[in-house]
Amino acid sequence: MLDGLQALCFDLDDTFWDVRRVLERAEQRVAGFLAAHYPRLARHSRAELMAARMALAREVPVRAHDLTWLRTETLRRLAVDAGYPGAVGEQAFEVFIAARNEVDLFPDVRPALDRLAAHYTLATFSNGNADLGRIGLAPLFAVTLNAERVGVAKPHPGAFAAVARELGCEPGRMLYVGDDPQADVAGARAAGLRTAWINRHGAAWPDAHAPADLEIVDLHQLEAELGAARARRA
Repeated sequence: MLDGLQALCFDLDDTFWDVRRVLERAEQRVAGFLAAHYPRLARHSRAELMAARMALAREVPVRAHDLTWLRTETLRRLAVDAGYPGAVGEQAFEVFIAARNEVDLFPDVRPALDRLAAHYTLATFSNGNADLGRIGLAPLFAVTLNAERVGVAKPHPGAFAAVARELGCEPGRMLYVGDDPQADVAGARAAGLRTAWINRHGAAWPDAHAPADLEIVDLHQLEAELGAARARRA
């Protein structure tokens, strides 16, 4: 099942860090920024801003995968409607993205990645807009892609195929590691990759999807499973 792997590709949010805490902090920073500088925009609740982004995604479906554009364009439009300059969208996004990249890695992530990098080429693909350069993990990865750059989001098979092309690796010799049964496991499988479900919180696997090739609780377990597979081959 794990024989012959050349590359490991990872999801980011809820695989490397708890994204709920990250986004909560980022949204609070944006709310504070708007309240201080553009109070007429601060009257929009977080739920209202989310609904506006979802409406924009339906209006412009070819950009629905681009979370940066959705966030920036939504605030640009609301700013103009409120009598503010459209540049508010870009300003608020800079506040958001700075906080978006203030992440607390799960304790297993960095040490496991350091050791895995000695045996495999590492890559990432995320639907989100986290920046591994700002976070400090970029040197570990040969390829770092996201939906914004590629033009499609997981679970579209094209997302995973793009990573394989960038790496010059056959999909069947790649393992995708992520927390979402549909976006990460089903999507990667459809693209011909092998799959690992990282289940940090003891969730039940959904009956709607075939199980992943491997279920792990953290990256230390991934490292152990892959090490055992290499030992069997030796």
